[in-house]
Amino acid sequence: MIDFNILIALISYYFVMYVTPGPNNAMVLASGLKFGFNKTIPHISGITIGHVTQLILVCFGLGKIFQVFPNLQNILKIICAIYLLYLGYKIIGSFSKIKEDGSKPLKFYEAALFQIVNPKAWTISSMAASGFLPKDGSLILSILFISFVALLICPISITPWAAFGSAIKNLVKNNKIKVLIEYFLALLLLITAILIVLDK
Repeated sequence: MIDFNILIALISYYFVMYVTPGPNNAMVLASGLKFGFNKTIPHISGITIGHVTQLILVCFGLGKIFQVFPNLQNILKIICAIYLLYLGYKIIGSFSKIKEDGSKPLKFYEAALFQIVNPKAWTISSMAASGFLPKDGSLILSILFISFVALLICPISITPWAAFGSAIKNLVKNNKIKVLIEYFLALLLLITAILIVLDK
């Protein structure tokens, strides 16, 4: 039987972790801004399925790899930071049409695979596994439970970021404001990349 208190705690945990700024939200915001909401849906879906798969693997013990090889997580952080810097570079000029870079929205499988190098996603999975898996009872049922909740809450939490980016794209007509938004988003990605690398 599902413990209602644990359910509320799990929903609250996931919502706060998913809705707060991080690599996924920054990328979804940028995608909504650049390509619009509808073209960002596969990106959102990829993040969700990729992370839930990651969560299941961590619950089955994959997260222990980081305990055995702690430097592996540092390597993933650097890869993630480099990608965010690249994304920030690509944002500049794309929204205001200063340059045409021929870029396309992230595909479903690309967004799913990005979770491999996303340190925040690993943190969310590890904390969920350590905090919400019971010491007794069915491991399989518990994993299905926390994974199902993640499957529901993840897209609900990150979709507003894409919607916000899309709204800016549709509402902002002034080219100078578009340029400022581009540089602001690029700066946010730079800060996110730095925080990821510095995070212990």
